[in-house]
Amino acid sequence: MGSKPLPPELFDAVQRHWGFASLRPLQEHAIRAVLNRRDSLVVLPTGGGKSLCFQAPAVVQGGLTIVVSPLIALMKDQVDGLTRIGVPAARLDSTLTAAERAATFEGIRTGTTRLVFTSPERLVNTEIFRLLQSANTHTIAVDEAHCVSHWGHDFRPEYRQLARMREFFPKASVHAYTATATEQVRRDIIQQLNLRQPEIHVGSFDRPNLTFRVLPRVEMHAQVREVIDRHPGDAGIVYCLRKKDVDEMCAALKAAGYRAVPYHAGMENAARRATQDAFAAEEADVVVATVAFGMGIDRSNVRFVIHAAMPKTIEHYQQETGRAGRDGLESECVLFYSGQDFLSLKWMIEKSGEEGGASAEYVATSVKHLEEMARYCRGAVCRHKALVQHFGQTYDSPNCGACDICLGDTQEVPDAMTVAKKILSCVARLKESFGTAHVIEVLRGADTAAIRSRSHHQLTTYGLLKNVPKNDLRDWIYQLIGQGALVQSGDEYPVLKLNTTSWDVMSGRSTIRLIQLARRAKRSADGGKAQPFALPPGADAALFEMLRQLRRQEASRAGVQPYQVFTDAVLAEMARGRPTNEDTLKRISGVGEYRAQQFGRVFLKAIVAHCLRTGLEENVPLPKVTPGSRAALGPTTVAKPSAKKELAFKLFRSGASVEYVAKEAELAASTVTEYLAEFVRTQKPPSIFAWVSEDVCERVAAAAEIHGVARLKPVYEELNGEVNYDAIRIVFAYLDTRAA
Repeated sequence: MGSKPLPPELFDAVQRHWGFASLRPLQEHAIRAVLNRRDSLVVLPTGGGKSLCFQAPAVVQGGLTIVVSPLIALMKDQVDGLTRIGVPAARLDSTLTAAERAATFEGIRTGTTRLVFTSPERLVNTEIFRLLQSANTHTIAVDEAHCVSHWGHDFRPEYRQLARMREFFPKASVHAYTATATEQVRRDIIQQLNLRQPEIHVGSFDRPNLTFRVLPRVEMHAQVREVIDRHPGDAGIVYCLRKKDVDEMCAALKAAGYRAVPYHAGMENAARRATQDAFAAEEADVVVATVAFGMGIDRSNVRFVIHAAMPKTIEHYQQETGRAGRDGLESECVLFYSGQDFLSLKWMIEKSGEEGGASAEYVATSVKHLEEMARYCRGAVCRHKALVQHFGQTYDSPNCGACDICLGDTQEVPDAMTVAKKILSCVARLKESFGTAHVIEVLRGADTAAIRSRSHHQLTTYGLLKNVPKNDLRDWIYQLIGQGALVQSGDEYPVLKLNTTSWDVMSGRSTIRLIQLARRAKRSADGGKAQPFALPPGADAALFEMLRQLRRQEASRAGVQPYQVFTDAVLAEMARGRPTNEDTLKRISGVGEYRAQQFGRVFLKAIVAHCLRTGLEENVPLPKVTPGSRAALGPTTVAKPSAKKELAFKLFRSGASVEYVAKEAELAASTVTEYLAEFVRTQKPPSIFAWVSEDVCERVAAAAEIHGVARLKPVYEELNGEVNYDAIRIVFAYLDTRAA
């Protein structure tokens, strides 16, 4: 039953309403479970298309699908989006007028409505379930299902009531959907929702189009502006810890000329809605927010997400960073971290537990999540790998080429053990009676009244680190605290204390690792992903910008948000393929029949006019590389090759190995491999056996005949992991030249 093909009418509906010519493999499995009336749990990270898993089956099945959702705004956005593309959907919530409520009831009774969105409270605590019972409800989709779990990052007690659904709808299949769930949370969801022998489908937690950076927080406002400036005119979110931080950051950005708006729970509902509307309508570029912002925001072209402080859990971080690059185009996620974050959040959790009456188990679980997040921030392994492994999956690539660790944005502090010993010795000499600020002043040899009056200028540790900037030294102290080699005690005026690990470090029995921003990263964080926006090769940047302006005009005319016209990914493909008729336009993934009919004519007219004016080729066929993949993305303009790249190409022409080129050009091996792939693709050498052996080349070529050259992983798996990704990438480049 599991291998039965999906009905043709489902694919027709997906193409007609959503504009997708195909489904992802996991989407197919999840949709099949719905059609077969099998309970299921589906974990698809943000941007993976989980909503389609329950929306598409509802279109082709009779009867009714109930969608349980935690937020009215989320329900409204989804219903509005579905009705706009011709899918009959409705919602039941407290904001409906009497007329809207009556119309919704009529649609349910007559069977014209296929999806009804409602909250868990309304479904199980009101009489509304009787109407839904009589409407042949055969499917219940629980969105944001992690909210049901105590172990999850966003527990909502009302979700626990959903266990009663089995009483009301004993014959309906129940399907749980979430973007973030560890194995423990997945088990809890199954138990709490009483799923019956569910199919479990878990997508990849890796987001290869995102560049992750976790950098020491040194000069917060300047560092945030530096990231924003790498993405001029693009949308982004800056997450802050407290409402006060939001207001200060937003005011600073506005004063500097950025189109920034605030969002936090202390604002009036109307003000929060105004922020959401301005961001969705592209009237604001940056939202500065607490974690209250994001759920239900369906803007696909967010190009950067900045965390000005550490989130409470890795699950929160995964979900919040997942709001960047949902259209598959390259985007950046930067977390500015200080060891103080852990201490502040731990204090907040414990205080809220005392005042709010939370159980000791809940507080302990929250602190455990916080410790996991702190370990991630302090970690020295690839960020993509760390995130994927946290959710129980493996990550094969030795170098992602898209995080601060692999790009070299941070570096080890030289002689970190000596530095740590000096800091800890100073705390000891001060008899563990002073806070961070005073310890820093002593170590830097400050000449202050506070130091002289206590004779601390006579200590042996006075001035030992006088050349270290204050911010770096403060960050190293917090790193020692985070690694358990130093303790900060007291609430109002915390002081630094030593522990057993402190003495082990000072005696050399334990080792310590300290990191700092690489000096070049301090200036520009130019780790290789600093392009403001990466369009597909062949896309015309001027046309793309013109289409974005046209999208704003059309959205305003139609009374919808810009992303509801066409996403950035669609516009980027228009700028590359430059379609001039509706048939060609509808071949672009994400267009669909409804959008083509409603908006297509004006966009096609603009493309034709632009091509006539510039002499650009029209109706360019799709490239061999899948649009949106890392290989397909390039800068908006052709940059002059760097001196190091030119040297690498020169050495490649003589058959030099990757290792030799890396040494001679002083480049990372991963960068040299990228240059080699580009060299093979552009210079078309007659053979690549100098870098990939003949037998390996043949094995990869044979596997590519089965799986194609759009993605590396299927070929890697076909070869049982015996050929590394770098070799596969080089062979793919070579095969491209053979096919040309």
